[in-house]
Amino acid sequence: MTNHTAETEIASQETHRETPRAVAAKKKIDRVFLVPYPNVVFLYPTLIAALVSAIGMTIWGEESVAAGSRVPFALSIFFLGILTINLIVLTVDFPRATALTLFFIVCTVALGVVLLGTFFPDMIPWIKALFGGLHPLANASFFWIIAVALLVMLITVKIGVQFDYWEVRQNELLHHHGMLSDLRRYPTSGLQVEKEITDVFEYMLLRSGRMVLRPPGNNRDLVLENIAFIDTKEKQVTQLLSARRVEINSGD
Repeated sequence: MTNHTAETEIASQETHRETPRAVAAKKKIDRVFLVPYPNVVFLYPTLIAALVSAIGMTIWGEESVAAGSRVPFALSIFFLGILTINLIVLTVDFPRATALTLFFIVCTVALGVVLLGTFFPDMIPWIKALFGGLHPLANASFFWIIAVALLVMLITVKIGVQFDYWEVRQNELLHHHGMLSDLRRYPTSGLQVEKEITDVFEYMLLRSGRMVLRPPGNNRDLVLENIAFIDTKEKQVTQLLSARRVEINSGD
């Protein structure tokens, strides 16, 4: 009798411990929001670089240049480097194969320059003569202005997407757009969803990608660019549509 009571209590405790997990497993997703962003959102690394450089120049100031400090020059070079990379990401698409090829080319060239500089130092002075005279320098005001301008742009984008986004429900696909909340509806019965990673660097920055929706009876695909955290969104949409199919099959 005592053993039976103890087993009952243990089973009750295990059931109690599994309850939160069971509740989480049964939790259903009733809607998924898909927000396409413009390419300007990928400039946030430049915003961070501008803030770092602005704070650094505010602390050290231009007086440190006269004292022989190289920090202000390093901050300017750091900002220009991040800006250059950011602009390349915005203007050129890097699929996986292309990105890897570019990476190996850059590494090969860098290794070649190092080896030439080590074994044939007389072949490298022209590089030093070409770049040695470059001393980019910007003051704190310049970096603060760039940072504020980019911040205003990103805030404007955040506000703007509140008036143009997509909502996936079990029974319908909704497109919210316009200042007056215009609405267009599509059925989700037979809706096809595709996920595309068109740029590996954009995926690294915001885990973003392209989502293509094909509603039944629609003559054209609905292409949503720059969906942040696209892997999670795609799984949520798939789970939502799968739950709908299960409910329909159960009803039959």
